[in-house]
Amino acid sequence: MVHMMSTTPLAGLRVIESGAFVAVPFAAMTMAQMGADVIRVDRLQGGLDAHRWPVTATGESLFWAGLNKGKRSLALDFAQPEGAEILAALITAPGPDAGVFLTNLRGRGPLDYPALSARRADLIMVSLTGTRRGEPAVDYTVNPSLGFPMATGQPGSDPVAHVLPAWDLIAGQMLVNTTLAAERHRLRSGAGQLAELSLKDVAAGVMGHLGIIAEVAINGVDRAKAGNSLYGAYGQDFLCADGQRVMVIGLTDRQWRGLVKVTDTGQQMIALQAQTGLDLSQEGHRWQARHHITAALAPWFASRTIDQIAPVFDGAGLTWSVFRSFAGAVQQDPDLSPDNPMFALLDQPGIGRYPVPGSPVTSTAHARLPPQPAPQLGQHSEAVLADVLGLSSGAIGGLIDRGIVGRI
Repeated sequence: MVHMMSTTPLAGLRVIESGAFVAVPFAAMTMAQMGADVIRVDRLQGGLDAHRWPVTATGESLFWAGLNKGKRSLALDFAQPEGAEILAALITAPGPDAGVFLTNLRGRGPLDYPALSARRADLIMVSLTGTRRGEPAVDYTVNPSLGFPMATGQPGSDPVAHVLPAWDLIAGQMLVNTTLAAERHRLRSGAGQLAELSLKDVAAGVMGHLGIIAEVAINGVDRAKAGNSLYGAYGQDFLCADGQRVMVIGLTDRQWRGLVKVTDTGQQMIALQAQTGLDLSQEGHRWQARHHITAALAPWFASRTIDQIAPVFDGAGLTWSVFRSFAGAVQQDPDLSPDNPMFALLDQPGIGRYPVPGSPVTSTAHARLPPQPAPQLGQHSEAVLADVLGLSSGAIGGLIDRGIVGRI
């Protein structure tokens, strides 16, 4: 068992997780990094994502290890009535900091909300679905349905399905917020609740928040592909003399003025304003003039290497970055190494030693927990059943012998 510091923000809170894919495991891991005792319950053979890529040469899932850091693992055959009863008892176990259940695997019968809340009236159950109607969905289906791939990529290119599971990650953090809000409500009122949200609704809400829905409804605009240009302002990628590529941002007035000053293109920008009738001190006008601006700036980048550009841009405090591959970032960026206090070199059982992140949050009230390895499947089965349900070693041994509980 991972022993949490008593000074962590969620110390004492117990969360039972039955989930797969990204959002729910990510949410539960976030709470574990804040000190909650998160007990992940999986089938005896592992959950749906137990072997999801990326994997090691021996088939160990780096994906699973990454999203389950700091949790306890119970392996349980909850398809069997005896296993379902154990899971229901675990979810509804007594205690003011217990009775919190996080899932995207909707249970039936004894594991649905009516049955569980009948056992514990103040149960908090937070459930994620694919759509609001309960249909399955993942980022790679939500994004096409809402239009994002049609606005991503170079003009004239095929739709681009983004590699980042943005809605899963945003939904994961909304699950954390929802869980903690429900627990605050319970502390104040004594009442539990079933709180539900869907992946597609998370994405649809963000579309509205960013003005994309209004852009269509009010302006009649169906946003077109713009490559790597920053929509609505100025931001662009440039090829440098050494073949490397940089992204440069001129979103704010300070960023824009700094970019023009460092590249010594002030006179060209004045001429461009006269030519186009656009005021380049305005974000929207920079967007409209982006092709002309890029043509004016491109020779400056084409004649310089990254080693020449970096000290100048950093010295001026510009907002910019080099384009790297994942491997290039891991090998070159100190923010992905123990140089960054968020990271530590950990030995993950069955995988090896590599940099592992903890919480990105620092606080004057709580020390940041050091990163913890992910458990092996069933590593804490016996401890969980004894600690939480008070089962004897003989009873636990019987469950193991009957194939209801698994352990390593």
